Amino acid sequence: MLPKGSMYNHCCVPLCSASAKFNGILSFHGFPTHSDLRRQWLVNIRRDHFMITSHTRVCSRHFSSDQLIEPTTLDGRRWLIKGAVPTLFEWNGYKVEPPRRSVWERTERRPELVPPDDQEEHSLTRDHDYCSVPEPSALDISASAAEDLSKDVETLRKEIQELRVQREFGLQRFKCKLTSLRNSKISQTPR
Repeated sequence: MLPKGSMYNHCCVPLCSASAKFNGILSFHGFPTHSDLRRQWLVNIRRDHFMITSHTRVCSRHFSSDQLIEPTTLDGRRWLIKGAVPTLFEWNGYKVEPPRRSVWERTERRPELVPPDDQEEHSLTRDHDYCSVPEPSALDISASAAEDLSKDVETLRKEIQELRVQREFGLQRFKCKLTSLRNSKISQTPR
């Protein structure tokens, strides 16, 4: 996981388009500080005269699994073993695995059960017909349902308004009684 405010990591290896922005599975590793090992990385990724910065990264696709130390916790970080060198590239026969099929493609679905006498009609109506017009009876039913709902909404609005009036009236009445009690107590107290 990237720290807040950090830029997204991109792999600097030619022909690799890996980015941390859309991929939480890959890890991105900075260049080693040891000059011989750094030079070996540059030779292997075919970037001899490449300017390395503190943000230059190589993604975990280019390291064999025996060079990676998997995290021990769920939010842990994947590390490289000491002396690890990227060796897996498109130009040496390493192919990136094809993207995983979507859930829709992976899921087995049962075939639809259609009675034999309806199969011909079913095959004709499988796709949606954008040119079809709903039957008038369907329009009448939906119009009457909308009208009923409008009446229900209006009834509920009236009930809400009545409840508001009752609540306000009840509070006013309570305030009036409280005020009259206070006034009567004030007049009864000896001076």
